[in-house]
Amino acid sequence: MMPENFDSFTDEIRNYVRTNLPLKDMTDDDLRENIRKIVNQKTEGFGYVSPAKKAELVEQVFAGIRGFGLLDIIMRDESITEVMINGPNDVFIEQSGKLKKLNKTFEDEKQLEDTIQKIVGLAGREVNQANPIVDTRLPDGSRVNVVLPPISLKGAIVTIRKFSRKPMTVEQLLNYKSITPEVAHTLELLVRAKYNIFISGGTGSGKTTFLNAVSNFIPADERVITIEDSAELQIAGIDNLVSLETRNANSSGSGAVTIRDLIKSSLRMRPERIIVGEVRGGEALDMLQAMNTGHDGSLSTGHANSTRDMLSRLETMVLQGSEGLPLEAIRQQIASALDIIIHLSRMRDKSRKTVEITEVCGYENGQIVLNPLYQFVEDEDSTLTRVSGSLQRTKNPLINDSKLKAMGYFDSI
Repeated sequence: MMPENFDSFTDEIRNYVRTNLPLKDMTDDDLRENIRKIVNQKTEGFGYVSPAKKAELVEQVFAGIRGFGLLDIIMRDESITEVMINGPNDVFIEQSGKLKKLNKTFEDEKQLEDTIQKIVGLAGREVNQANPIVDTRLPDGSRVNVVLPPISLKGAIVTIRKFSRKPMTVEQLLNYKSITPEVAHTLELLVRAKYNIFISGGTGSGKTTFLNAVSNFIPADERVITIEDSAELQIAGIDNLVSLETRNANSSGSGAVTIRDLIKSSLRMRPERIIVGEVRGGEALDMLQAMNTGHDGSLSTGHANSTRDMLSRLETMVLQGSEGLPLEAIRQQIASALDIIIHLSRMRDKSRKTVEITEVCGYENGQIVLNPLYQFVEDEDSTLTRVSGSLQRTKNPLINDSKLKAMGYFDSI
């Protein structure tokens, strides 16, 4: 029988390996094979130990030496969608839409900081006391945010949004009942006809996932440029695809490449569409200007609690990029650039729903005019703990149908 405290036994083997093997001179394959032999040797006195248990032990020991330790174990679990590490002793996960605390911890603060340096180093970035906040990604594409002391008062903080191994498709959105077949058809027409689409929603509402799905409607023969803080978009079927990623400043404060820099550079790359993973600040102005200067069909996302709130946030972000612009000019710029806003929400039962698809119809009497096309309506099966319903077509017709007609789509939406 294996010892009751599996974690302690794992630590014992890991310490033995570190003490007795020339780790610097060994390849990953050599190290894994040697760990396998040591595990077989150490478990001989326990009677029958299943091959699966031995394999798990080998991987945990290896992960603690060459991999990301505890993180490797967590990342292998497909049901976990987010990881939140608040110092070495508090590890939380989101699993099936619910948060819970793990009963596993890092050995100490040093082990956690070593793991952070491995992650950051692999992406060619750096994090230290002089530069204590960094956005980066794991080799599989998972998005990582790191905050170190003294900014964090509870030790090193790591937040990971896991990267799905299977790119999200519209078919999956249909299976999850996030949209209906009619809505999927409408979105396909809007994307192909090069409407500028903005996806809004709160944290964890599925904005990037939704953007991945609708981007599959982009015709395969177009040149597409994606711009992100940390590359996580999974756009399939586009051969002429350019993916750009920002870069933080180095320890001397130079070398930073921002979203604004990348948007400006992308305009010289002959793009047919520009996809900005998320706008958070002054880059909103550059994105809107790109949409207004012949780059129709662009896509982006942003944080907001409603469609109207997204417009207010865009105004604020544009002001961050150019404080001297009058509010009226900003609203006219937004109304001219955006065609469609899709708002997503995380419901009370933790499910993610598309709750509104709205047309931006222009600027009148000091306000941006919105025309709701679809709205989420709950049905009789909804309860306090379960949300049931679907997107329903409003009675409002699509007003700006010129792009549809220009592409040869004469059916009304």
